[in-house]
Amino acid sequence: KPLGFWDPLGIVEGASQERFDRLRYVEVKHGRIAMLAVLGQIVTKAGIRLPGDIDYEGTHFTDIGTGWDAWMNQVPDAGKYQILALIFFLEVGIMKDQAGSMDDRAVRFTRHLHVI
Repeated sequence: KPLGFWDPLGIVEGASQERFDRLRYVEVKHGRIAMLAVLGQIVTKAGIRLPGDIDYEGTHFTDIGTGWDAWMNQVPDAGKYQILALIFFLEVGIMKDQAGSMDDRAVRFTRHLHVI
């Protein structure tokens, strides 16, 4: 018999198999997104940046630092809105789940990126 799963807070205690499958799917999806975020941080810290300017004032991508301070103080507001709009579009359109299936668009999308 397998070891089962770890649920120290008892979140799925008494839950249906459908609820368990949904929570497992969401955990995998967010884990993959977190892996992409870490990869983005590593690439940025390594100095790999997009060429050109980030805005019309001449701010280069290389002028933007990394981390929370850079997000709050160096990324132009229009850039922040574009990033948030992209995340919204991905979450609502591309990466939305199909009836809690582990083989939905989000999984196929991350497989296409060869991340997993």
